[in-house]
Amino acid sequence: MAHADLVFTGTVLTVDEKRPTAEALAVADGRIVAVGTRSEVAGLIGAGTETVDVGDGCVMPGFVEAHGHPLMEALALSDRIVDIRPVTVRDADDVVAAVRRETAARGAAGAYLSGWDPLLQPGLPGPTAAWLDDTAPDGPLVIVHNSGHKAYFNSAAARHAGLTRDTPDPKGARYGRGADGELDGSAEEIGAVFPLLAGAIEPESYPQMLRDECARLNRAGLTTCSDMAFDPAFAPLLAQLHDELTVRLRTYEISNPQMSTAATPGQGDDLVRQVGIKIWVDGSPWIGNIALSFPYLDTAATRSIGAAGSCGHANYTREQLAEIVGAYFPLGWQMACHVQGDAGVDTILDVYEEALRRWPRSDHRLRLEHVGAIRPEQLQKAAELGVTCSIFVDQIHYWGDVIVDGLFGEERGSRWMPAGSAVATGMRISLHNDPPVTPEEPLRNISVAVTRTAPSGRVLGPQECLTVEQAIRAQTLDAAWQLFADDAIGSLEVGKYADLVVLSADPRTVPPERIADLEVRATYLAGRRVHGR
Repeated sequence: MAHADLVFTGTVLTVDEKRPTAEALAVADGRIVAVGTRSEVAGLIGAGTETVDVGDGCVMPGFVEAHGHPLMEALALSDRIVDIRPVTVRDADDVVAAVRRETAARGAAGAYLSGWDPLLQPGLPGPTAAWLDDTAPDGPLVIVHNSGHKAYFNSAAARHAGLTRDTPDPKGARYGRGADGELDGSAEEIGAVFPLLAGAIEPESYPQMLRDECARLNRAGLTTCSDMAFDPAFAPLLAQLHDELTVRLRTYEISNPQMSTAATPGQGDDLVRQVGIKIWVDGSPWIGNIALSFPYLDTAATRSIGAAGSCGHANYTREQLAEIVGAYFPLGWQMACHVQGDAGVDTILDVYEEALRRWPRSDHRLRLEHVGAIRPEQLQKAAELGVTCSIFVDQIHYWGDVIVDGLFGEERGSRWMPAGSAVATGMRISLHNDPPVTPEEPLRNISVAVTRTAPSGRVLGPQECLTVEQAIRAQTLDAAWQLFADDAIGSLEVGKYADLVVLSADPRTVPPERIADLEVRATYLAGRRVHGR
C-alpha cells in the first residue's frame, strides 16, 4: 500500500462497534485507509506523511448537526442583523437599548435584530405596533423572536415587504391582526417571517457571511450540517461556493404551497446533497403555539407570551398534513416534521402511518424534529413505524427551569426532550442545537443529554439521561444516519471520509458536566485541517 498523507496517533474514539477505540488512524486522498494499533499503521508512514500525535487529547468523528439552519444563521449572525439572543444579551433593558441604537444608526436603511425572548429576558416591553412605530419612526424595524417562529415589525417594514390588511396569510403561517382587521405588527411561522427579512439580505455580502458560518461550525467541531429550511433560490450560490465549503451540507427544502420541487431525492454530491422536505407541524413552546393535549400553566411566564391556560395550536390540519406528505413522500423524499406538542405528534404519526401503508418503503427514515412533549407510547409507536427523532436536548440547559416552573409543571416539564425513553425503544436518535436558537455546541449537547441539568442545577427526569456513549453516537454516527450519510461519515472506519475532530480529552474519561468545556483543538474535513492547529 502507498504511504498515507496523514497519520494520527494517540486515543482514537471510532464510534465503530467493531473496534470502538484505536491507537492510530491513517488518511490518504481524504479517506481513512487504516485504523488500528500504532504498529499496524506504522508501515503507512513515509517521508511525505504528516503525523499528528494528539497527546492527552482524543481523535473522534467530526460532529454532525442533524437539525441546523446554516444558510439562515449566516445572515442572523452577520453584521446586518444584531444578535440580541439571551446567550448574548441577558438584561431586558440592554435589549431595548440595542434596539434603539440600531434603529438610530440604520435609519431609513432598516434595522433588523434577532433573539427577542421574554422568557429568558424578563421585563421586555410588549412589542406592539405602536411601540415598534415609536421606536423606529424613520425606517423598517424587524425583531425576530429567539425561536425564529415569530417576528415583530413596524409600519415601515410592512410597507417595505408589501404587507397590508388585505394580505392573505401564507399557508401554515399568519400575520397578527387587531379587532379592526389591521396588521398588529406580529408574524408567526416561517412563511410570514421570511418576507420581512428580505431587506436585510445584501447579495454581494452573503458569500462572505456563508464562509464565516462555515468557520463557526468548524470551530465547534462540526463537519456536517443539515439545512432545515432550504430555499432553492440558494442553490446557485451553493454551486458557486461549492469548492470553498468546509462543512458538508444536507438540505431539506421547505414544503411550498404548490407542493412541488424541481429537485430529485438525493441529488448532489458528498459535499452538498438534497435529502428531504421540511414541514412545521406546530410552532415554539416559547411563544405558546405548540399543539398540546394539556394546557400551559397560568404563571407570569405564560402570561408574558399570551399562553396562560392555552393548549396551543397546530399550523396545519390533519388533512393538510396528509396532503403535503402525500405529495412528496411517494416521490422518494424523506420527510422531516417539526413538532413539539404531543397532540401534534399524534397527528403526524397518524399521517406517517397512513403514508407508509399506501406507499411502503423499507428505508424511509421519516423524521420528527425536537419532540419536547412527546409521550412514551408515542415514542414506541414511532419506533415501530421506523420513525426517528432528532432531539433538541440543549433546551434543558437554557430553558429547563422555565419549562418546569413557568410553562408545564414538574410532572410534564421534567420529561421534556425524553432522549432516554427514545433510545430505550431501540430508536436511533440525534441531538441538535437548531441554530441560531442556541449556539452550535455539540459538546454541550452530549453533556446535557447525560446530566439533564437545568440552569439552577436541578436534574430534570434522571430516567431520561443517556450514557456518554449513547450521546456521542447521537451527535455523530446516528445523526449521520438520519441524514442518509452514514455510509460516508459519522464513524472512523476504513473507506469513510476523514472528517475528524481533535478534542483536548476523551469525553468518556472526564466528568459528564465537564464535557461541554472540552477544547476543540482541530477540525478536519476529508483529511484537510479546516480549524485549529
